[in-house]
Amino acid sequence: MGVSTISPPGPATARRSAGIAGLLAAALTLTVGHLVAAIIDPDASPFIALGGAVVDATPTWLKDFAASTFGTADKAVLFLCMALVAAALAYGIGLLAVKRPTAAAIAVVVLAGVCGVAAMGRAGTGMLAWLPALVGAGAGVIALRAMVETLNGPREDTGDELDEPSRDAGGPDRRSFMRSATVVGVVAVASAVTGVIVSAARSTASRARDLLQLPAPAVPAPPLPDGVASATEGVEPFVTPNDDFYRIDTALIVPDVDPAAWTVRVHGLVENEVELNLDDLLARDLIETHVTLTCVSNPVGGDLIGNALWLGLPIREVLAEAVPLPEADMVLSRSIDGFTASTPIEVLTDDRDAIFAVGMNGEPLPTEHGFPVRMVVPGLYGYVSATKWVVELEVTRFADATAYWTDRGWSERGPIKTASRISVPRPSAHVSAGDVAVGGAAWAQHRGIAKVELQVDEGPWEEATLAAEATVDTWRQWSWTWTDAQPGQHTLRSRAYDPDGVQTSTVEGVIPDGATGWHTIYVYVD
Repeated sequence: MGVSTISPPGPATARRSAGIAGLLAAALTLTVGHLVAAIIDPDASPFIALGGAVVDATPTWLKDFAASTFGTADKAVLFLCMALVAAALAYGIGLLAVKRPTAAAIAVVVLAGVCGVAAMGRAGTGMLAWLPALVGAGAGVIALRAMVETLNGPREDTGDELDEPSRDAGGPDRRSFMRSATVVGVVAVASAVTGVIVSAARSTASRARDLLQLPAPAVPAPPLPDGVASATEGVEPFVTPNDDFYRIDTALIVPDVDPAAWTVRVHGLVENEVELNLDDLLARDLIETHVTLTCVSNPVGGDLIGNALWLGLPIREVLAEAVPLPEADMVLSRSIDGFTASTPIEVLTDDRDAIFAVGMNGEPLPTEHGFPVRMVVPGLYGYVSATKWVVELEVTRFADATAYWTDRGWSERGPIKTASRISVPRPSAHVSAGDVAVGGAAWAQHRGIAKVELQVDEGPWEEATLAAEATVDTWRQWSWTWTDAQPGQHTLRSRAYDPDGVQTSTVEGVIPDGATGWHTIYVYVD
């Protein structure tokens, strides 16, 4: 009877094993780095730091494409793309390690160095921001070398010819490789799980938010009038639930702000510097106000818009205490994560309800929407006004300072443009012949909506029925009946009027100051 043997693995199998080694080593590098960051400085997580650097370096046109195409999922798409690129690099480094282990180790260190530099450049990180990337790289290099050695080195002869060989002389030791790969995989998973647990344990924002009791407003919002919602079934609610409110910002991870340590500082071209902590703010006379916010990246007919009941302190009161100098024409607000926005000072000092918001729809701000304090400014796109996790207002001039998005080609002033949207029926929907219910919303924050009209194909424009107006700072819903719709494909268009006239029909993209054009959809009548 002959001795059973296993055919030695071929070159393709060996290369695949090397690539897997690279992937596992990369996973360990990132998870160990994230665990160390969770312990010493969460903002220094290598993958998060690199993601932030990628966001900052991404061309404006690509950011516009991501926001308009993926909406609030843009960050998830970014992480997926980064993960795919990282996986490709890791696989290549694993292949390199078989023949040139030193070069592969250098490549790991260089990539970790890039992550470390990115972490050191993030706002709010400390002096040890480089350490997570360094520790992660060390773990990755050790793991990669241990796995590759099982693919390279000769197996010691035990003299037992009956042992089933796991590799031919000088070839890969598959058993040893599987053992080392399993160990690396288990350690990577354990590091990831531990990092999540440590991050959750260290989080102060979520616990503090759950305990925060908001004061009653000194000036409550007027009750919503009857008939403020569209009469058409299926149109979005007038007040957007917090969980459904859009979120577009530059933070890849939600900042964990300790409300007990939070302050906002007002300085610059002022006679008096002012600094408030959260207790100071909550002790003031707060107001309630319904305000609709819109993202400048919202395409015509898009859903990057939401309406909420906000609770906060009027910013004009704080600026009045600071006493801006006559030459000041802009306020540069800064988030704890380094984001900045440039807001015309007159918008923050007039009678509109521009506030430091602490509440949203009757509860403390959700952490992803700026807890403990954010800015809400009626009439301006968010990129020049709606700073979340706000910690600083610098009173300055447009001629002397620029903000995050204006540095990337967007307009320095961002008044919201008059727009309308058909919400029902949805684009490409199939509806039954006869009378068809149509509904949607229009907005011209701080000016108000005077009229909405609908057109079918190239027919006459017909006036829709406007829902009741809450304030000029909120969207206004509408309804309309398309009578006697005939079978076939049809085009529906909507346009809105503000007190100055009809919204423009000129089609423009979102760059540099917001999209324009009439919302147009195609529907099928069966």
